[in-house]
Amino acid sequence: MAELDIGKGKSARRAWGLDEIAIVPSRRTRDPEQVDLSWEIDAFRFDLPFMSAATDSVTSPATAIEMGRLGGVGVLNLEGLWTRHDDPDACLERIASLDDSEVSAAFAELYAAPIRPELVVARIAEINAAGVVSCAAVSPQRTEMLAPYVVEAELDLLVIQGTVVSAEHVSRGGEPLNLKQFIRSLDMPVIVGGCASYPAARHLMQTGAAGVLVGVGPGQTSSTKQVLGVGVPQATAIADARAARMRHLDETGVYVHVIAAGGMPTGGDVAKAVVCGADAVMLGSPLAAATNAPGRGWHWGMSAAHATLPRGVRVPVTPRGTLEQLVTGPARDHDGRVNLAGALATSMAACGYDSVKDFQTADLVVTLSSDGGADGGAGDALGLL
Repeated sequence: MAELDIGKGKSARRAWGLDEIAIVPSRRTRDPEQVDLSWEIDAFRFDLPFMSAATDSVTSPATAIEMGRLGGVGVLNLEGLWTRHDDPDACLERIASLDDSEVSAAFAELYAAPIRPELVVARIAEINAAGVVSCAAVSPQRTEMLAPYVVEAELDLLVIQGTVVSAEHVSRGGEPLNLKQFIRSLDMPVIVGGCASYPAARHLMQTGAAGVLVGVGPGQTSSTKQVLGVGVPQATAIADARAARMRHLDETGVYVHVIAAGGMPTGGDVAKAVVCGADAVMLGSPLAAATNAPGRGWHWGMSAAHATLPRGVRVPVTPRGTLEQLVTGPARDHDGRVNLAGALATSMAACGYDSVKDFQTADLVVTLSSDGGADGGAGDALGLL
């Protein structure tokens, strides 16, 4: 890709966001009912390529169970309110009731409570008891501390997640987490991230991770770009991780899943993320809009509660329906924020692809506007798909 001059001695690549591209239909179409949205990671198979974000405003044990029932997987944050407080619902009610000027202080107080190992085990056990795949997230800094309790609770799938996670962390303050050694010591698949570049994704794949999360600050609640100046538009970040996956597959014979995390508010964004190379997507703000979401009409990322350098805000979300309606419909509005699974299936069918992996081979074009310059052609008018 050609580089652009920023000034003498400094150049940069042009990167693309999901709102700057569109999917090119092929020569055939299919019935949406004949499309297969399933994906597999390690020994686990899911009917839908959706993960709920590991943030307290989106995923509670109850919504994790509901996501599993719907065919996806809910990711519970093991460093959130659910593992610090006996009654997290009271904490969530308080956060929802506060003025914006009071939120930061409340976050600092509520998330300063210590993580309690017995609650870690209990929350995972609650999800396991429902008969769905249990998945939970930890930060790299607390991974080794929480690992014994994750193993004790028989977690199915572990996510190691931070704003930026690397396989080569340099530290003067003690021995950093050795991802390769840690991942290979566990008898469970591990997903790691976020990352936003080809070399970072490739290095994470070499740790033995089953999947990598792609996305640094693309979500609605994140202020990482403002605070740190770090980030890559999602379309380019996913495509770079896709290239890393293919290189890793060629070299090792091991397929590592790419999971797009953040920056996908609509079904069309989800579809474009898949075409860019994602095997699955992690959804935050779209699912925070559920009437049964724990955020109670608000959404925030876990970096918003950082003790010394918050990198996120609490934002209001408009309730649009139950979690089931948001994921599987039916939709009553035309903005693409409800029935995300139906939107992905219909996009695949309209373009002639019958599986998620097959859809990754579709062509893309760069558009001049976020709506792709569409003018509502005959297919839309007739409602053919």
